[in-house]
Amino acid sequence: MPHLSIEYSANLDDCVDISALCAHLRQAAAGIEAFPLAGLQVRALRADHYAIADGDPKHGFVDISVRLRAGRPMETRKAAADVLFRAAEEFLAPYMAQNSLALSLEMRDIDPELSPKTGTIREHLGGPR
Repeated sequence: MPHLSIEYSANLDDCVDISALCAHLRQAAAGIEAFPLAGLQVRALRADHYAIADGDPKHGFVDISVRLRAGRPMETRKAAADVLFRAAEEFLAPYMAQNSLALSLEMRDIDPELSPKTGTIREHLGGPR
């Protein structure tokens, strides 16, 4: 882990490259020492139905959820959240300068005893792991 899930309003599809946002956040997360590369996943889910603030359809949102296995110190988690939030702000700044957008990020721990995992990604990564 970590897994980053980006939920975003459908009105962003024509003006924000969501795939590029995923790649930008993956790159930022890959630079965080406490995040193992093999467990890193970034996905985006479009919300087709939403109502924001006064209901004006021009308003949009990007909400980033970061889930990771428990055990990292608060300072490490806070630093990681700051890196990821700054990366999202940087990517979305041109859009936010001209449009109404709510950006949020939440990081939460997952209890490893209640979250079994398996996979073969490590065996397929090139270079050191």
